[in-house]
Amino acid sequence: MELKDQIDLNNLPKHVAIIMDGNGRWAKQQGKARVFGHKNGVQSVREVTEAGAELGIKYMTLYAFSTENWNRPKFEVAALMTLLVSTIRKEIATLNKNQIRLQTIGNVNMLPKAAQRELSEAIERTKNNSRMTLILALSYSSKWEILEAVKDIAKQAVDGKIAVEDIDEDSIKHALSTKDFPDPELMIRTSGESRISNFLLWQLAYAELFFTPVFWPDFRKKHFYEAILNFQNRERRFGMTSEQITDTGN
Repeated sequence: MELKDQIDLNNLPKHVAIIMDGNGRWAKQQGKARVFGHKNGVQSVREVTEAGAELGIKYMTLYAFSTENWNRPKFEVAALMTLLVSTIRKEIATLNKNQIRLQTIGNVNMLPKAAQRELSEAIERTKNNSRMTLILALSYSSKWEILEAVKDIAKQAVDGKIAVEDIDEDSIKHALSTKDFPDPELMIRTSGESRISNFLLWQLAYAELFFTPVFWPDFRKKHFYEAILNFQNRERRFGMTSEQITDTGN
């Protein structure tokens, strides 16, 4: 039986987050520059996005560029920004074909103006798509996001819009850049690294984590299906016991 056919479509994670890692090491294995790996990783983005939409995943967040990535060599950052612009431009038709809506999180104002323009256009041209929402985390870090949320809540308190004793988890959730999306239930990281790397720290509190040794440019639909099947074979307890979960299910 094919991997896809083994998946229970009634038990899908509503939101899958992915750390697309290993582009540089993959390129090094090929004797190429790191940018070669990033370029080949675009096909993986296309395959995984289409796989998610075909299954019925409603939200997918891809960690495309972190705030720490700005510290990489200038020529690599410039090449990545150029690749981002060209890829977005080329993929709008594919997004619309698959009824995928594009959104972003992160300090997008730090991106080059050309990248900001392409993103704005793509978001506008895909806004009516309803099959799946694809969220690109760009110039993003979770510590930055939480810091901005704290500043926002503090300003509300100073302005008298919220009492300090009324600040709760919902206050923080609605101050985050992901306020319009459900928290991920599954996080996938490629390349064999077992870290979260400053990615959706608040939102991943109860997510299932799946680490694979496959480098991102080699990651295909079958690998995505493996991650989904792994998720479906886990017991999600949210701090309760197995017995409590069983009783709740009954």
